[in-house]
Amino acid sequence: MSSQGQPVVENVSLEEVKKGLADGSIALVDVREPNEWAEGHIAGAVLNPLSAFDPAALPRVPGKRVVLQCRSGGRTLKALALAQAAGRDDVRAHFGGSMNAWLAAGEPVVRD
Repeated sequence: MSSQGQPVVENVSLEEVKKGLADGSIALVDVREPNEWAEGHIAGAVLNPLSAFDPAALPRVPGKRVVLQCRSGGRTLKALALAQAAGRDDVRAHFGGSMNAWLAAGEPVVRD
């Protein structure tokens, strides 16, 4: 958290997410709700819905950058604040365009 109480935010682009998922350098965490996840999610992402967000459940993998995503980027900022307030200073990255940008780019999704 910054000294003003705001989360420290690092924006990650669509290309960075694609590259990081391909080379294994990113752990992508989807903070949307289970019904949204079932309608379509990014392959390789894990679900940690904001309504029951658990900072302790966020991945801790040496060498992997944790990146949060939602539908449009708003919920990721709330989740970043919660994670940082819980001491996860390593969780700073969010895919700002999130699912809207992913789908607009014609990227594939997985449906449950």
